[in-house]
Amino acid sequence: MSDGHEHNGHENVPSRQRRRFPGISSRAYEHPADRSALVALRKLSGFDTVFKALSGLLPERSLRLLFLSDSVRVSDQQFAHLNDMLRDACYILDLEKVPPLYVNQDPQPNAMCIGMDEPIIVVTTGLVELLDEEEMRAVIGHEVGHALSGHSVYRTILLFLTNLALRVAWIPLGNLAIMAIVTALREWFRKSELSADRAGLLVGQDLQASMRGLMKLAGGNHLHEMNVDAFLKQAEEYEAGGDLRDSVLKIMNMLPRSHPFTTIRAAELKKWSESRDYQRIMDGHYPRRGEDKDTSVSDSFRESASHYATQVKTSKDPLMKLVSDLAGGAGDLGGRVRRGFSGFAGSAGGSAESTPKDQPPRDDSTDPDGDSR
Repeated sequence: MSDGHEHNGHENVPSRQRRRFPGISSRAYEHPADRSALVALRKLSGFDTVFKALSGLLPERSLRLLFLSDSVRVSDQQFAHLNDMLRDACYILDLEKVPPLYVNQDPQPNAMCIGMDEPIIVVTTGLVELLDEEEMRAVIGHEVGHALSGHSVYRTILLFLTNLALRVAWIPLGNLAIMAIVTALREWFRKSELSADRAGLLVGQDLQASMRGLMKLAGGNHLHEMNVDAFLKQAEEYEAGGDLRDSVLKIMNMLPRSHPFTTIRAAELKKWSESRDYQRIMDGHYPRRGEDKDTSVSDSFRESASHYATQVKTSKDPLMKLVSDLAGGAGDLGGRVRRGFSGFAGSAGGSAESTPKDQPPRDDSTDPDGDSR
C-alpha cells in the first residue's frame, strides 16, 4: 500500500492508505478501444514514414528547455503538494522514473503528457486552481497512466502535425495526407483518454473525486449547482437520443476534438469501476509488465473485437442499433433507414411525395443546409 507521500498541507483532506500495484502492466487498465485505435493508426498508409522521420526531427531538447525557461518546475520547493502527488502516483503504478512535472500559466484547465524520448507532464494554472486535492490526484494519475502506456510519443506527434497542418493549409492538396494522419491520431487519442481516466482512478482510488473533476471540466467550479447522477444521465440521453441524423452529427461533432465528451468519460469510468476487471486489479490480480512480451497482437484484436461487438449490441444509439440489426439480419432495414433520414429530404426541399401529409411546414429559421441561424 502507498505510504502516503502526500504531505499536502490541506488539513481538510486526511491522509489515507492506498493500494499500490507493483509491476502493473498498462494492459491492466487500457481500454480495448484504445488498443484497437492504436493498431489501426499504425496500419495507416504513410504513418510509419512520418513516425520515423519525426522521431529524429522533433526538437526534444528544445521542448524541455521551453518548459524549463517559461514554466514552473514542480519540486519540493515549488508546488510541493503536486510533487507529493506525482511521486505517490508513480509509487502506486510502479513507474520507476518520475517524469518532470511543470505548471504552465494558462487560464484554460488542461494537462498533457508529451515527449519523444522521455515523458514530460504539464498542467495549467487553470486546472490547478479549479480542482481540489483529491480531484487533482486523479488528474496526476491520469497523466502518469499516459506515461506508463507510452502515449507521450504519439501525443507529441499529434501536436506537431496539427500545427503543421495549419501552416500548410494554404497549399492546394498539401495537407490532405497530414490531415488523414491527424484525424487517425485524434481518434486514437480520444480513446487513450478513456485508458488514462482508469489509471487516474487506480491512483486516486476515489470514484467521486474522479467524477467531480470531470464535472468541473464541463461546468466549472460550481459543484453546489451540479449533481453526479444528473450528469451521468446526460451521457445516457446523449447516447440514446435522436435518430440516425443525430448519430451522424455526433460523429461530425467529435472529429475535430482531441478529448471525448466529459459526460461520456464519466459514464465509461463509472461503468469500469463497477466491473469485475476493476475489482480484480484492486484485489491484486492484474497483468504484469514482465508478461507483456508474451502477449500476442491477435489476443488484443480478439479482445477489442469482443468489446466492440458487446458495445454495438448494447448501445442505445440509433446508428449502433441499425448496425446490430444488420448483423442479425433484421427485416425492413431499408424502410428503417428511409425513416431515419426522412427529415433530410424535407429540410433540403425534397419532393412532396417524400413528405408525410401531416408534417408541419419547414421552419424558415433553418437554412437549406440544416444550420440554425
